[in-house]
Amino acid sequence: MKHAPRKHTAVMRGTLPLKEQRVLDVGCGSGGLVRFMTREGARVTGLDTSEKQLARARDADGAGDEDYISGVAEDLPFEAGIFDAVVFFNSLHHVPVEHQATALREALRVLRSGGEIYVLEPLAEGAFFEMMRPIEDETDVRASAYEALLNAANTSGVCEHRELSYEAPLSYESFEACRNEMIAVDESRRPAIEAQGDNLRIAFESAAEFEEGAYRFASPSRLNLLRKA
Repeated sequence: MKHAPRKHTAVMRGTLPLKEQRVLDVGCGSGGLVRFMTREGARVTGLDTSEKQLARARDADGAGDEDYISGVAEDLPFEAGIFDAVVFFNSLHHVPVEHQATALREALRVLRSGGEIYVLEPLAEGAFFEMMRPIEDETDVRASAYEALLNAANTSGVCEHRELSYEAPLSYESFEACRNEMIAVDESRRPAIEAQGDNLRIAFESAAEFEEGAYRFASPSRLNLLRKA
């Protein structure tokens, strides 16, 4: 299925109020989205399970007034009703399947009334996904995350649910940059990546379009927005 091409940041600007909003980024990784939302005027807290990723976030160029905290999505270390928005950006499917529904309930708990849960998930399709399948086939965990989302949307705590699909540009300056990012996101991938050896490089270069010094992919994505009653 083809979707309209749009940048993730442009979609966020058009769908989620950020200026002077208090936002929680669950699964913030190295903090790129946290820094973007901070530049847009939000007060952002990034949460991640990886101390290595949090260290990268704190040390990154352009780091500002944002906060970074270690924690898990299914047991958020915050009081109820204190955030205007909770963001899961490519992260809900990384929550263990048995905890995905709890993670969404926790997001609702820490939201104020009228606040929104912003869930951006990659779809299980496209050239980049197919390249990654020998390393980690996320078909089932992505489907489980979507099922948890739909179930959450039908609870009494949610008063509105919107969905949008689009293709986002994804680019890497080299295979090594892609490989390093895949490992940084999930260290458990390292053995499978190393076992693939040059086959993974060949698959990467075959799947990508090389333009203006970068390897480019289209990433089919789905945005779900849930508003708390």
